[in-house]
Amino acid sequence: MKFYFPMLLAALISFTAVAQKKELKAAQKFVDASLYEKGLVALNKMQPLIENAEAKYSSHYYYLLGITKQKTKAFDEAIAAFDKSTSIEKSAKLKKYGSLIQDNVSSLTNDLINEAVDLNSRNEYVAASRLLYTAYELDTQNNTDYLYYAASSAVNGGDYDTSLSYYLRLKDMNYEGRKTMYYATELASGEESEVPDLATYSIYKKSKDFTNFREELSDSKLPEIVKNIALIYVQKGENEAAMQAVKDARAISPKDVGLILTEADLYNKIGDEVRFATLMQEAIAQDPNNAILYYNLGVVNGNKGNREASISYYKKAIELDPNYEATYLNLASVILDGEADIVDEMNALGNSAAEDRKYDALKQKRENLFLEAVPYLETLVSINPKNADALTTLKNIFGTIGDTANFKKYRDMSESL
Repeated sequence: MKFYFPMLLAALISFTAVAQKKELKAAQKFVDASLYEKGLVALNKMQPLIENAEAKYSSHYYYLLGITKQKTKAFDEAIAAFDKSTSIEKSAKLKKYGSLIQDNVSSLTNDLINEAVDLNSRNEYVAASRLLYTAYELDTQNNTDYLYYAASSAVNGGDYDTSLSYYLRLKDMNYEGRKTMYYATELASGEESEVPDLATYSIYKKSKDFTNFREELSDSKLPEIVKNIALIYVQKGENEAAMQAVKDARAISPKDVGLILTEADLYNKIGDEVRFATLMQEAIAQDPNNAILYYNLGVVNGNKGNREASISYYKKAIELDPNYEATYLNLASVILDGEADIVDEMNALGNSAAEDRKYDALKQKRENLFLEAVPYLETLVSINPKNADALTTLKNIFGTIGDTANFKKYRDMSESL
């Protein structure tokens, strides 16, 4: 008896190889024509043929699958396909598609970055962060900038754990992210402008239209990174870690007002108002025209019951920034804080003639207190006629002192909101 199975098996293998080659050729044409969706359909259709294919066919298949997945923005699947193709070739000691995959890294990186930019523009920060981190992983030696941008996007998306891990890694790398910046002055306008890149800069230098060429390094990003680490710890409520991170950051940038304020805020959170006030004074020394610094000192002194000091700081804040609404409201509030003591004293008086005279004096003192606060509240209303707190307080003040006209004025404004 004769057996013909080997010949049949050989014919079947030959037929399968021909089919694989044909289908791959069709898919390749779609990819070459940038018809990636059609290429993906063709590759999905032939997937059963690839399971036991020769390495030269299966590596080609996964290379094409990677390209089509990349161009249809399925980046994780693209990278998995490229890895599969590379692994197959490595086992078979082949190099063709591995070389093509390596050559494609810059294209894959660009596609990842472009999609991340688009996601960021749509406020999809966490998804953008993932793509930026993937771009970093493609070349960790040269793509560190993308790790920095991945951390920034993660922060914007509220993914503080991820952003913290990225920033800590950048800090450990001592990453600075400094770039050479190019500048040239246009002769016609006399205005200096930044030149976008070295190639353009070289062209400008050959032109007679530009002069005063110069280069400079951008500022280091390390202080910002260490500062962000501290801020994230603050956001997470990890005050001890935040405090250490702030100390690290201030060692790098001791005069950074933002860092001084961050440290001050930490001391405020743990109730150390003495250290808070000291740091606020240090911040003022660095930035004496910053109204918010005086505002914050007004707040902390008000909380400690230092009424006169609080009023003084609020007035200085108004002098520096006359449009900051919260200052006027807080200043009026601190002024009116004195009313409670006056009322208590009035209520404790008896009915003697001397006490009646003292009562009238205290009543006048209370009214004067109200009238001291009125100008600040009215200024606030002129800045923002819809400030409900200011309108309500003015209505109550004029109602208490019996000024009917102004009472009705602010009552009507309040009710119209």
